[in-house]
Amino acid sequence: MSDSGDLRQRLLARRDELAERVHRIGRDLHHREEPFSADFAEQVVEQENLDVLHSLEAEGRVELARVERALARLDRGEYSSCSRCGSEIAPARLAALPYADTCIDCAD
Repeated sequence: MSDSGDLRQRLLARRDELAERVHRIGRDLHHREEPFSADFAEQVVEQENLDVLHSLEAEGRVELARVERALARLDRGEYSSCSRCGSEIAPARLAALPYADTCIDCAD
């Protein structure tokens, strides 16, 4: 795996990207100025779009929290240790999922 400086930069970049995405989605959701269409079919589409935005916002917040926890583990020197069993998390797993906090055996 790359050195901790490179890893930190990757995690920080991902954190910033997620924070901006969550902020934009939240702004779109909470500052909606136009009323729903008078057409029922259009209202259904608009509501479905809102539902998707809510889901994207929630997923973004979850991933953002995971990245924050990964940064904290990195600061404590525990980044590559499984939070459940303490064994080493495979470098390939961390490369694919940089905020993984469990080894493959302990993953849900």
